[in-house]
Amino acid sequence: MDPARITLKQLRYFAALAETRHFGEAAQRLGISQPSLSAQVALLEKTLALRLVERGRRGVHLTPAGRDVLERAQRTLGEVAGIVAYGESARAEPVGTISLGAKPTLAPYLLPHVVARLHGAHPDLRLYVREAVPRDLEEELHGGVHDAILAQLPLTRPDALEVRRLFREPIYVAMAGDHPLARKERLDPEDLRDQPVLTLRRGYLLHDQVRHLCEEHRAHLLQQYEGTSLDALRVMVGMGMGLTFMPALYVRSEIGRRTDVVVRPLSGPPLFRAIGMAWRAGAGRNAAYESISETIRAVARSDFDDLVIEG
Repeated sequence: MDPARITLKQLRYFAALAETRHFGEAAQRLGISQPSLSAQVALLEKTLALRLVERGRRGVHLTPAGRDVLERAQRTLGEVAGIVAYGESARAEPVGTISLGAKPTLAPYLLPHVVARLHGAHPDLRLYVREAVPRDLEEELHGGVHDAILAQLPLTRPDALEVRRLFREPIYVAMAGDHPLARKERLDPEDLRDQPVLTLRRGYLLHDQVRHLCEEHRAHLLQQYEGTSLDALRVMVGMGMGLTFMPALYVRSEIGRRTDVVVRPLSGPPLFRAIGMAWRAGAGRNAAYESISETIRAVARSDFDDLVIEG
């Protein structure tokens, strides 16, 4: 017997007949003709090679085999209804498991605040977070490794993606606590001239941003000492190896009241990095991702005074 020959229509028609115990009433409930109902039930019996119903003057009676098949049919129809309901809710709100790719310079300092609120608002959502450098994140999003990503904007390959701007994050100049510039409350761009500057390795947009700043203000980028993480940069800066630029979320989380490293704003146009969320345009869960994006904005607005909300 080929199980593919059994259709949901046959199971649904048989279940309606079993409930009403009358061909006419079942057909009326289903909105079909009585011959169509009879034909589908007969086809189910033929496929199973089992007699499921007995036809009598007082209506329809299930055979012992019919009662067993009915139990399984109702279970199957219930599972299918659950799948349909899941699909409807998944399109409307975050449920199930969502794989979220994120920058290592962002995820540890933002997502702990976001996850708690997401769990409270969407208890059926499970968030699997995986860190990667921005350009890997984009490739992995296009390749289906992630359902969505948090990354610095602009993306290098925004084609076929939905992108939502979330916030702009200030960037500060960091230096050793005993550095001569640490005595100033705010640095002038001219203060950067000829200063050795450390930054993250290539592959991070922050690297490109710092490189442009060094070129603009004639600072000396120490390319032989590229950091593998913000923590590594903090250690090297604390040892007096040079200045660096650090985003506000990291500063708040990891520097705070430290005395070995201090941060200062730079005069002139504010230094920011733009953070956004992206997902594949054809994923079919736009409403769910929009809800997550809005939750992140709400957390940024309520928990972090120095972030500039966008979108």
